[in-house]
Amino acid sequence: MSDTQTYITAHCCITQKKVYKNGILLLSDETGSDTTDFLLSAYKYFNVDYPKFYKMDNLCKLGFLAVELLLKERRIAEEYSPETVGIVLSNANSSLDADLNYFQTVKNIPSPAQFVYTLPNIVIGEISIRHHCKGENAFFVSDRFDTGFMQFYVQDLLDRNRINACISGWVECLGGEYKAVVYLTEKRPAKGSLPFNIDHIHQIYEIANGEING
Repeated sequence: MSDTQTYITAHCCITQKKVYKNGILLLSDETGSDTTDFLLSAYKYFNVDYPKFYKMDNLCKLGFLAVELLLKERRIAEEYSPETVGIVLSNANSSLDADLNYFQTVKNIPSPAQFVYTLPNIVIGEISIRHHCKGENAFFVSDRFDTGFMQFYVQDLLDRNRINACISGWVECLGGEYKAVVYLTEKRPAKGSLPFNIDHIHQIYEIANGEING
């Protein structure tokens, strides 16, 4: 049992052509757009300015957008030393979406631009560059979102003062299926924050499953 008080100070979910921030529905796309089109549409809708976005694979685009909205109106690299902001993510299919796309190019001329994204932790790299995060980071692959393990792992980093804040959650993309559930955990509370525990992580994940109306 941890003695360190920690809080979920913000959370963001992107799935099924919907975007939620702190449980509030911000965008719902009713068109027949595919994953790539939806992510581009969301990028433009939220007025994100980051030209490198266009070069990313869909897993990176998904994780990048989710964290961009998670940290909107925050200056995380100024509020904390960059070395104390961590990133811990997970999914079930690693970088398989990019792997399959790269495999298609091998039949003709292999694409170095797509090969770059054939590792799941590249999404952490893209987020780190954008938000200047230099703390502990890890990407885990499991068949489901292991809430207990993720909560324990992040709490342990905070308990041992390895980091003071952490971006963590689930970022999955494979073909037409995609889901991002990310949350910011800190040692100091903010307006509307939730205690960092398994129940509240489940509650956030249920928003992405459509089980809670935002």
